[in-house]
Amino acid sequence: MKIHHMNVGSLRKIEPTYSALTPMPIVCHALLVETDEAGLVLVETGLGLDDVRRPEESLAADWIALAEPLLDPAETAVRQIVRLGHDPADVRHIVVTHLDVDHSGGLPDFPQARVHLLEAEYRAALAEAPSRRYRPAHWAHGPHWITYGSDGGQDWFGFPGARPLEGLSSEILLVPLGGHSAGHVGVAVRDDDRWLLHAGDAYYYHRELDADTPHGHPLMDVVQCEAQVHQAARLATQVRLRALVREHGDQVTIVSAHDPWEFDRVRS
Repeated sequence: MKIHHMNVGSLRKIEPTYSALTPMPIVCHALLVETDEAGLVLVETGLGLDDVRRPEESLAADWIALAEPLLDPAETAVRQIVRLGHDPADVRHIVVTHLDVDHSGGLPDFPQARVHLLEAEYRAALAEAPSRRYRPAHWAHGPHWITYGSDGGQDWFGFPGARPLEGLSSEILLVPLGGHSAGHVGVAVRDDDRWLLHAGDAYYYHRELDADTPHGHPLMDVVQCEAQVHQAARLATQVRLRALVREHGDQVTIVSAHDPWEFDRVRS
């Protein structure tokens, strides 16, 4: 198992909340996982080639104005995978934390892949699209969806409902992290003797997980609160994530989808 961290879509530049860090563009943090049995597994897809080439068709104008995406084809997952020496056709599985525009834009670049997500997210996206949040152009090619119910599963470090994915080993799990969207999940990947949890949009800024004095980012908090579908569930998820850091930080590394300083730290 080998994990690559990729920024698959730079967005507007933001300031940190303390002077030890410098301003950086928001990222769309994806993982490329090389597995022995299942080929390449892509966790999140960010913005894709169609978004870059025809943003006015595949992205909402108000989202573009808010997010200020760079729209660089070199940042797309498909181009980065080629630069790593892989054939994009070898991406046999895609796991998305949810189907927001900045997480699903690369789906058309991997039409052969199976796409794993919660059933609740799939249904919400189809029901609410087109919207700023969900863009039907991202699944117009007819992906091979594999959806999972919200019941059952197993406990994972105190998070109920975790489950392995069809066609993949138990080293990659869906972990429900409710609140941000209708079927929001994290993706846990076993990396030797540790786990890496991609928490998607369960939090936006690394200081939200500070055990003693958690606080958010003033700009990203606005986006986070506007996007949430259930505030109490979102806040409860963050409480559990802070407990995970406090009680199992020696066993689990947590990353989010958009924090650029966190991304810069883990990719080095």
